[in-house]
Amino acid sequence: MMDYKTLRREIENIETLPTLPSVLHKLLRVIENPKVSLKEIGSFISNDPVLTTRILRAVNSPIYGFPGRIASINQSLVLLGVNLIRGLLLGVSVFEAMKKAMAGLWEHSVGCATAARIIGQKIGLKEPDEVAVAALLHDIGKVIFSLKFPADYERILEDVAQRELFVFQGEKEFFEINHADAGGWIAQKWHFPPALTEIIEYHHKPHLARQAPVPTAVVHLSDILVRALGFGFAGDPFVPAIHPQAWEVLKLSEEDLEVILRELDDSLDVAGDFLALE
Repeated sequence: MMDYKTLRREIENIETLPTLPSVLHKLLRVIENPKVSLKEIGSFISNDPVLTTRILRAVNSPIYGFPGRIASINQSLVLLGVNLIRGLLLGVSVFEAMKKAMAGLWEHSVGCATAARIIGQKIGLKEPDEVAVAALLHDIGKVIFSLKFPADYERILEDVAQRELFVFQGEKEFFEINHADAGGWIAQKWHFPPALTEIIEYHHKPHLARQAPVPTAVVHLSDILVRALGFGFAGDPFVPAIHPQAWEVLKLSEEDLEVILRELDDSLDVAGDFLALE
């Protein structure tokens, strides 16, 4: 289709697309500043009533551990921190784009975020909410492809459905990269923390993670569990095998997995009711 360097440049310049919501243009300036302060983020969010509403809905949703307890943007910033809020801002800002990119993708992403928080808590991660945001954003590359190459990506999705391939296989055949690669590129461009960038880039290949092997394994497992439970749609009807190294890193027993699945099943019921209101 195009050479590697040109493709990367096209993807990294996605902020120039007129199809992106106007708020995302402004948001990119906030995200691209690694020294952005809580005050600047708070001011940015508070000046946009739609964004304020979405952030408050998100932080009070089943994804995080504060249902119905966060009443203000300042409170959410203090409790969740800059990096988590930056990721969450992008997640809620591409909400419409994600829904248009693929029917069921937003639901799949919310399901993965819910699963990641549950698994993160089970294995004792220090910041389970941060891995939840990473799970919410793990398929951002699919949105990038859909926004940048809408006709081509639609054909890819039709092709993988007809040939019964995984989406990442069809993407690789056409672009010579897949959505995880594209997501990693855009995460680097937007100065996401290295751990978050790595999770997005290696959620299908957790054995390659070096900065954040455990959170990457959490998101990898979350993606597969949510697919297996049939919550949302990731672009293909298949459930990939869990990478052996993910099991080794997470050290989950069969009993642990049963507990996680029971809690996840209940949480997805609640999340489904939450999403029905969107």
